[in-house]
Amino acid sequence: MTDAERIRMRPVTPEDGEFLLAVYAAAREIEMALVPWDETQKLAFLRQQFAAQTSYYASEFPTASHNIILFDDAAVGRLYVERKPERTTILDITVLPRYRKNGIGTALISGLIGENRPVSVQVEPFNPSRDLFTRLGFSVASDGGANLRMQWTPDQNDA
Repeated sequence: MTDAERIRMRPVTPEDGEFLLAVYAAAREIEMALVPWDETQKLAFLRQQFAAQTSYYASEFPTASHNIILFDDAAVGRLYVERKPERTTILDITVLPRYRKNGIGTALISGLIGENRPVSVQVEPFNPSRDLFTRLGFSVASDGGANLRMQWTPDQNDA
């Protein structure tokens, strides 16, 4: 069985709250390592930010799919995607650290690229996933300072 065959997704359910918070915290671990807060303060901040992000996604991207990434049936991350006829937007793709480097992100992003419409994603300039997106053919479309908007388009690979 290939790594790609070991990956599945299922919709997020209300019971996934604590798991999703842990995934969110994993995505912010680089930032959290830089602040002088104790673990209680970090957790309180992460809970507040996670709630704000969840609310934002619900209001701004009401048609987006919210999925739990499964690898060998273990929950390993999340993939939130909004698909529109003209563009696919990756709202969030996060794989827990212990499951990274197993081809999970590559397989999922390649699947989105395979839908053959433009794909965009926001990435912090310091985020290691930027290298993954670059390797898969994404380029920086705009630099907002705190975030880069990276984009893949079908026609960029035809040249």
